[in-house]
Amino acid sequence: MLIATLTVYSTVAFATNENAANETTDKLTLALDADLSAVAVEGGFAIREGMEIAIDEINQQGGVLGKQLELVLRDHRGNPARGVRNIENLADHKQLLAVFGGVHTPVALAELEKIHQHNLLFMIPWAAGTTIVDNNFTPNNVFRVSIRDQEAGQVLIRHASERNIKRVALVLERTGWGRSNQSSLTKAAGEYGLNIVNTQWINWRQDNFDTEVQSIIESGAEAIILVANAPESAVVAKTLIAKQAVNLPVIAHWGLAGGDFVALTGLENLSQLDISVIQTFSFLQQKNTKATYLFNEYQRRNGETTESAVPAVVGVAHSYDLVHLLAKATEQAGTADPDKIRHALENLPPLEGAVKRYAPAFSPSFHDALLAEDYFMTTFNENGHLVPLSAQP
Repeated sequence: MLIATLTVYSTVAFATNENAANETTDKLTLALDADLSAVAVEGGFAIREGMEIAIDEINQQGGVLGKQLELVLRDHRGNPARGVRNIENLADHKQLLAVFGGVHTPVALAELEKIHQHNLLFMIPWAAGTTIVDNNFTPNNVFRVSIRDQEAGQVLIRHASERNIKRVALVLERTGWGRSNQSSLTKAAGEYGLNIVNTQWINWRQDNFDTEVQSIIESGAEAIILVANAPESAVVAKTLIAKQAVNLPVIAHWGLAGGDFVALTGLENLSQLDISVIQTFSFLQQKNTKATYLFNEYQRRNGETTESAVPAVVGVAHSYDLVHLLAKATEQAGTADPDKIRHALENLPPLEGAVKRYAPAFSPSFHDALLAEDYFMTTFNENGHLVPLSAQP
């Protein structure tokens, strides 16, 4: 069912791209530049879903500055060079309000120069690399509703500490995202008195991790902290089973939740492992008015489902809130001028969102809306869906 749904969505996505050139002055455009066909496709489509729900809601209420919002899609397929070309292409779009990024930190980092060269607003609903926002550009056009790796490191290490784990191994993807997490995890480990006894790197599309897992076992690590996307995370998980190392807990960043980790690993294999995953949103946890509306609209568009079964749910919630924050700032600015919208984003009043009440979301000196107190740990239930640990019996 999921594969069929994604196939239909992919067709719509590329059809939207083909029609993107038909610009009209009575509309304002939001662009999504994300992985819509490769390793993080679930995350890309989740971001799209949340954006579309917010856009429909705003348009039904009269739009922004008296104009309807429209969505244009670009598929960078997880490739930084393709992402940069997409930004160059989008910069020529006359009615563009902002570009929304996708799952991959390396792509977002590569796009920063062109984003600022063309003075585009860059809204981040997933990619967690600290330096995407702390980027040394002045003015800074990047605003994020997502995890910030610097904060995530504290939460992942604290979770290990709360489980009385003292010796951890790091498994990090060999990208800017992996390096960002190495820095934050090392700092947090020192603060909590944990020892990082082994660090292994995994490449995109690497399909054998035997030697690395053997090294982790021999190091005496009591747990693995995993920072990788779904395909590589599945390789690590299946290697742990093959090496009979299922007693090693895996404390994971959320990269594995942006793709089809469960199908790649196998539900029967997943049940043998002790995996916890950092998240910011769950329909089982957030029960506010906006979250309820979002879930009902998601079901109206996709059919009845359970609160835990929405794929890559953080992408849905983050992008939904981020569109509303941008719309509020644009109305406050009274113009589509990016400099004035940036100033408005930095000076928003409190806003009720699905993830939380933003009071406020951003400031002139800080463009991350979510911090460590907004993160929580989840685990996989018997159906392979992520549920908050606090909701487990």
